[in-house]
Amino acid sequence: MTIPKTMKAAILVEQRKPLVIDEVELPQILEVGQVLVKIHFSGICGSQLGEIDGAKGEDKFLPHLLGHEASASVMETGPGVKHVKPGDTVVLHWRKGLGIEGAPPKYKWRGIKLNAGWIATFNQYAIVAENRMTSIPMDSNLQVAALFGCAITTGFGIVENDAHLRIGESVVVFGAGGIGLNIVQAASIVGAHPIIAVDLFENRLELARTLGATHVINASQITAQIEIDKILNKKQLDVFIDNTGLPEVIEMGYQITAMNGRLVLVGVPKLGKTTKLFTLPLHFGKKIIGSHGGSAEPGTDIDRYMRFCNCKKINLTSMITKVSTLEAINSTIGQLRDGTISGRCLISFS
Repeated sequence: MTIPKTMKAAILVEQRKPLVIDEVELPQILEVGQVLVKIHFSGICGSQLGEIDGAKGEDKFLPHLLGHEASASVMETGPGVKHVKPGDTVVLHWRKGLGIEGAPPKYKWRGIKLNAGWIATFNQYAIVAENRMTSIPMDSNLQVAALFGCAITTGFGIVENDAHLRIGESVVVFGAGGIGLNIVQAASIVGAHPIIAVDLFENRLELARTLGATHVINASQITAQIEIDKILNKKQLDVFIDNTGLPEVIEMGYQITAMNGRLVLVGVPKLGKTTKLFTLPLHFGKKIIGSHGGSAEPGTDIDRYMRFCNCKKINLTSMITKVSTLEAINSTIGQLRDGTISGRCLISFS
């Protein structure tokens, strides 16, 4: 199969500026461990908003492509690829899975090098490392499948691998965006109680309730800590999961968890922001866990979670609250920022 010469893509050219939609040149030969795919649907994650905003500081790789979760079809494979073949339907994911970690592709834009790393999904096609994709059944729902690249595997993995949440344990999920909603759903699956979702936007909280939250708190209207105390009714909190990265939220979560409770940090503070904690409780059983993608193993977890969701008839489509085009990506990102979009938003290339 001939590799397309160009593709349309969203490019991060300058931090804190709109993405540039333009044609990008693809290399015409696949190297060892590389796979050419056609993207069907790509999710937009909070990580991409952080990249655009420069949350971690200066970006030394500009200009570059974005995106790390998608559903796609394999068009062609490079030397050494064994785990996928042309015609396969796959989930693209940022955490390492099975196979070779091929070199990042050598894209070009307006005659200059365009960085992309091992995976990029805000583009019609992609050359992706074999270990950043996992085969799924061909009849899979391609919109839902995209969420298994990050949102579902991360959310479920946080509950299963990081928080080790058990039946009847109490949990606060602070931040009910794409990852937070999946944490809520996973917490409901394992039988946690109460499940308290906190956010600034009412539409997100309404969705969180439908996915299993037993209580919701709009932190823009009332003081979250006071309301959490009321819900717990003088009982100690077992697990606090922070998706915001805000130091004041992290400090609150650390303070209100039980002496043997767990504080799970999913959100990352902006560069230069620090958190102050009294560390004595750490010597007596309290734990702070920094999550890295929920410690998910895509090569095994995607199939496992898919089978479970299909068997239990869990409704994952309700988390997709908007499907957009690549041309509209900047306005869609704006809607994610202001809370207009309650769940996960997908970019459609179909």
